[in-house]
Amino acid sequence: MEEKYQRLNEILREMGSVLVAYSGGVDSTLLLKAAYDVLGDRAVAVTASSETYPSSEIKDAERLAREIGVRLISIHTDELENEAFVRNAPDRCYHCKTELICKLNEIAAKEGLACVVHGANADDLNDYRPGSEAAAQLGARAPLQEAGLTKAEIREISRELDLPTWDKPSFACLSSRFPYGTPITPEALARIDEAEKLLKSLGFRQVRVRHHGDVARIEVEADELPRLVEPSVRRAIAERFKELGYLYVTVDIEGYRTGSMNAALQVSNK
Repeated sequence: MEEKYQRLNEILREMGSVLVAYSGGVDSTLLLKAAYDVLGDRAVAVTASSETYPSSEIKDAERLAREIGVRLISIHTDELENEAFVRNAPDRCYHCKTELICKLNEIAAKEGLACVVHGANADDLNDYRPGSEAAAQLGARAPLQEAGLTKAEIREISRELDLPTWDKPSFACLSSRFPYGTPITPEALARIDEAEKLLKSLGFRQVRVRHHGDVARIEVEADELPRLVEPSVRRAIAERFKELGYLYVTVDIEGYRTGSMNAALQVSNK
């Protein structure tokens, strides 16, 4: 693990200067910390806000960037103006990432920075990631992945560096809550955001509310499943979700797992 982290530092040093696509998550925070430690003011962070990302996540990212000491640039992306993104085909993330990396490349050129980097890790090679394909096509690099760092290793190194994100729950943009083929709308994104806020307020850390039209499918960690059906918790969830417009509220008994919407792709390819 230590050798991989040293390799990460070498990769960043060889780049000379970088613009970091920064979300405030576990991976991009370690990448930003390493980039700033190695390159100083030749590392710049950019956060991108949109309707697909909760404002609370953006605020956390901005706060962490200030704590690290890096200069931060904030931009807005307009993926909901892109019909290819809104129709939510399996390549949805390709279109989102294309817009983002194009904007980041423009900023990097203006700032005189050599490369745009993002926080994909070695584990991401095992999942369907059209966004990573778009980033690579546009010249962005994934130093954590190049160094061979897994999510577990990134968390452990982050803990050793006293980064507050070391045990932060994994997060993906809210569009990942929609089954492929279900159009993404601002109204549904807001509904999902409010539903997940409720679950977090009830003490659930790792949550997903998968949006199936009138049906909400809740994912939490497997060991937290029993608490979901405690009478007071169950009642609070049912009442709030119905206020938000869901007719039915279900619990996924497999619990939380990344990329669960990709299961449909695996079935269709059989």
